[in-house]
Amino acid sequence: MYLQQVELLIGLLFGVAALAWLAARVKVPYPILMVIGGLLIGLLPGLPRVGLDPDLVFLLFLPPLLYRAGLETSWRDFTANIRPISMLAVGLVLFTIFGVGLVAKLTIPSLSWPAALALGAIISPTDAIAATAIAQRLGVPKRIVTIIEGESLVNDATALVALSFAIAAAQTGEFSTSGALGNLILVTAGGIGIGWLAGVVSSKILSRLNDTSIECTISLLTPFLSYMPAHMAGLSGVMAAVTTGLYVGRRLPYISSSRTRLRLDAVWDTLVFLFNGIIFILIGLQIRDVASASNLPLTTLIWYGVVVSAATIIGRLIWVYPVAYLTRLIPAIAKRDPLPPWSHTTIVAWTGMRGIVSLAAALSIPLVGFKGQPFPGRDIIIFVTFCVIVATLVLQGLTLAPLIRKLGLTADHQEEFIEDSTARYLIALAGVERLDALVAQGAGGKGVTRLREDLDERLSLHSRGISMETMPADPKVGIPTHRVTLEVIGAQREMLVRLRNDGVIGEEVMKRVQKELDLEESRIG
Repeated sequence: MYLQQVELLIGLLFGVAALAWLAARVKVPYPILMVIGGLLIGLLPGLPRVGLDPDLVFLLFLPPLLYRAGLETSWRDFTANIRPISMLAVGLVLFTIFGVGLVAKLTIPSLSWPAALALGAIISPTDAIAATAIAQRLGVPKRIVTIIEGESLVNDATALVALSFAIAAAQTGEFSTSGALGNLILVTAGGIGIGWLAGVVSSKILSRLNDTSIECTISLLTPFLSYMPAHMAGLSGVMAAVTTGLYVGRRLPYISSSRTRLRLDAVWDTLVFLFNGIIFILIGLQIRDVASASNLPLTTLIWYGVVVSAATIIGRLIWVYPVAYLTRLIPAIAKRDPLPPWSHTTIVAWTGMRGIVSLAAALSIPLVGFKGQPFPGRDIIIFVTFCVIVATLVLQGLTLAPLIRKLGLTADHQEEFIEDSTARYLIALAGVERLDALVAQGAGGKGVTRLREDLDERLSLHSRGISMETMPADPKVGIPTHRVTLEVIGAQREMLVRLRNDGVIGEEVMKRVQKELDLEESRIG
């Protein structure tokens, strides 16, 4: 038994590597190719059946993936776009629940109203993994990526709370709208609170360690430190893991060494890639189990899947355009956030891929419904969910690149270039000031001369791209005493973090430049 599981895991890892290599060769986002590959592998005769335990997804795969996404999220960009993110993560999720629920009820006779609403809740959240992997690879404008990523990080909480109420209604025959809304607020706020507390605890622990291997181990355990207590308390483990990632991500420059950050990047990049690949292949491998679970003809099931998939895609289009334009009728919003180009709105409306959370949620539906009867249409719900995942990943994922080219969209690197140049200029200036102070204290030699020449070259190089409007009025930093080169790097790092904290530069620029400083420090030893 255990030997078969080990063989299966090794086979999945080989499959991840092979499909990722093929995806790079054919220039297709790897989540799409892995789902298709899993589908084709699942159809091969003689292969062992591969079940997907929803508890495994919610307790093993989901926390580290959400935590890592939180680590990489720019708090500045997230808060700057909180209104559109909220309209998608809360408003669109509720609209999808009731809209798709209505279509499902009218299309599938065997579904009760609670079961139909449960189906709507299951397929309402977009997938954080697929959205990030596809949107970033295709080079769309940064704000679109921020909104899509932010939506996919938050909407799981709304959807899973709504699902729990729909399941309760199916089992008890009672439903309270006010109770559901109050519980949503409680579950979300509680998850955020536990996530913040876990972030504080984790940061305290990491700041007191001085062993890279132990720090990496603690970092890998941190998502579970936040997710599991929230999950056990009936709160949002999703919001807990995301909140912890956001908090620790902001604190990493203060609590970890350059060597630890470099190791953490490598460890997390590898882990997230493997988890993503395994999950998407497992989605495709479910086809035999999903198709054979219901007694209905396959053509009928496919018809249900097509109708609900169309309702899901069209429902997002119906929501995004009016909300984007009607909210600008409010003068305060229009002044603070002008109307975006219609091409940007179109990409946001079309980027609605579903993934592992929807399938795990469908598989978690209980077997028993009202008065001990079988849960109405459970097998149909699972099959339709599978169809929606495949339809949105493959149809929308494969058509997204041609649509972006048709609309003439490209990633706008000018703002990021200005931020990058500003950061590099100011940290070089901070390094010069620290070096001058050390020279005044007696530091000297050829190494110091070369270091000053290098800093002067950087000042000259990056002064051409800086934005004088975004430069702080006083870029000076305090000057402690230590070895010259490390002191200069330390001064540059302090300035870099200050620029991030003051909102002059974003998280992506900060982390890119910080990594270069870390590499420079690691070469010194």
